[in-house]
Amino acid sequence: VQLQASGGGWAQAGGSLRVSCAVSGGTFSNYGMGWLRQAVGKEREFVGGISRSGGTSYADSVKGRFSISRDNAKNTVYLRMTSLKPEDTAVYYCAAERGGHYYTRNLANHDYWGQGTLVTVSS
Repeated sequence: VQLQASGGGWAQAGGSLRVSCAVSGGTFSNYGMGWLRQAVGKEREFVGGISRSGGTSYADSVKGRFSISRDNAKNTVYLRMTSLKPEDTAVYYCAAERGGHYYTRNLANHDYWGQGTLVTVSS
């Protein structure tokens, strides 16, 4: 199973970006998907996730600003980021969990990982 994240880049504070994660080699519709991020000098943290059934949850730091969706026909999960802040600057990773859920803690328990895409937000 391979996860390919894309769409990162640069944005000004208050702006928007969308990152995507395309999954190949497995049954995407069965997977729960998580978005995680890691800023320089910080631990990797949970951003949000979407279950196999489409339920979502978000970290408090992004709630109301970020949204996650999935397109099972395209084997792709999306992270829409709005009202971006400089503290959102990080490498963003997608991760898959075979059981249809995702981890908000013990992030390493996800089964598959993408390579990460850098998001930079300037003030």
